[in-house]
Amino acid sequence: MEHEVIDLRREHARLVTRRWFLNAGGSGLGLAALWTLLGDDVVRAAAQAGAAGQAGAAAFGGLPGLPHFAPKAKRVIYLFMPGAPSHIDLFDYKPKLVDSAGKDLPDSVRGTQRLTGFTRSQNSLPVIPSAFKFAQHGQSGAWLSELLPYMAKVVDDLCFVKSMNTEQINHDPAVTYLLTGFQLAGRPSMGAWVSYALGSENRNLPALIAMVTIGKGGTGVPAFDRQWGNGFLPAKYQGVKFGSGTDPVLYLSDPEGFERADERKFLDELAALNNVTLKESGDPEIAARIEQYEMAARMQTAVPELMDLSKEPESTFELYGPESRKPGAFARNCLLARRMAERGVRFIQVTHMGWDQHSNLPIQLAGQAKDVDQGAAALIQDLKQRGMLEDTLVIFGGEFGRTVYGQFGNTGAKEDASTYGRDHHPRCFTIWMAGGGIKPGITYGETDDFSYNIVRDPVSIHDWQATILNRLGIDHTRLTYRHMGRDFRLTDVEGQVVKGILT
Repeated sequence: MEHEVIDLRREHARLVTRRWFLNAGGSGLGLAALWTLLGDDVVRAAAQAGAAGQAGAAAFGGLPGLPHFAPKAKRVIYLFMPGAPSHIDLFDYKPKLVDSAGKDLPDSVRGTQRLTGFTRSQNSLPVIPSAFKFAQHGQSGAWLSELLPYMAKVVDDLCFVKSMNTEQINHDPAVTYLLTGFQLAGRPSMGAWVSYALGSENRNLPALIAMVTIGKGGTGVPAFDRQWGNGFLPAKYQGVKFGSGTDPVLYLSDPEGFERADERKFLDELAALNNVTLKESGDPEIAARIEQYEMAARMQTAVPELMDLSKEPESTFELYGPESRKPGAFARNCLLARRMAERGVRFIQVTHMGWDQHSNLPIQLAGQAKDVDQGAAALIQDLKQRGMLEDTLVIFGGEFGRTVYGQFGNTGAKEDASTYGRDHHPRCFTIWMAGGGIKPGITYGETDDFSYNIVRDPVSIHDWQATILNRLGIDHTRLTYRHMGRDFRLTDVEGQVVKGILT
């Protein structure tokens, strides 16, 4: 009976004036019409799943002529830590800070560096050495904080870039700059650029997938959809956010009573309507909409298989740790990232929130590090033992660093040292990269004794972006998209490949 009702609504839809319906087709009015005529559950399942499937709809194959040269990496897994992990307490060991503990940061070191509103009114800017012990690890002798015992086991596979720097001192523009190459919202994300250039290796899954975890430090800096968005690129390059619930992609499952045969008929009829409009208007977004619905239908089979960990051996869960059994946990998302990489997803962005330690840094940072340490290290080991690390580029880091001086509210009181925080610091910060044609077991760049200024081999945001594209076989100066009369690119008008870290 329910199927008969659906069929009657479809027959009624055919009687609606074609031009009125088609002219409304891509708008909210057209969607409202579909809801009225075909029913809430039917259209929501297709429309929401279709929108979710934008990224991989027609990306299979990528642009003609790409890659520009033989790539070292086929895919990227970006472990993004928004909020700015404290490089001083995790990666950039500065033993001489002990001699300056409690003293004001020298003017000769700070120079003309501006302060944020958090510390501008402090009576002093006292130097605070890290509360955590550091030790050297591996054959490379890399220094690492005691907070990262699992990463310490894989340091010889990592390349630490300690001379990253950015132009932004506030979170949102710094994150936007890091992920899109520009400090204002509206441009395509790095993942979208890669998807646009290279497409997907799996036509049944999106080329760009994002997963988000809330860490022990709280939400902190928000994770917006535009951080994996398509900007002004066609809608099919929009990333798809996977959740941790029963349906990782909303409305991907069929509504109750709606069979796959009904879905196929619905999609065919909807495509026929959209194709009429496409011929009349020539709007490429209509073609993208058709492709999105088809992609969503394919995802209904591919996504459940991807997310099903029942066939993973016990050794995998032991490697990633107990958190890998918890939906939504960072370690589990790292394991899922490996499964996505195996299935040809081009760009996987795993965001872990909560790194904004303006206060209570010793406690919060320890919790944040514990969240990510085992999962990130396990991902490197897992990819390596499967022979995938050599063509998978893995990246770990945030949007800027944190100050060597403590943040204590308005007093600057030394007695608050046990609950100190650190302010934003754009002049230098540390990330690490692994696999995908990056030299393992090296440290690139150097900061001064206060980890405040770069003294050797600075790496800008555009340099870093150019290097990532290079490992994927893309010349960043030749990857452009014409929008509003000019050619845009991820690296804008700057960027030099950091050749010192390349194999």
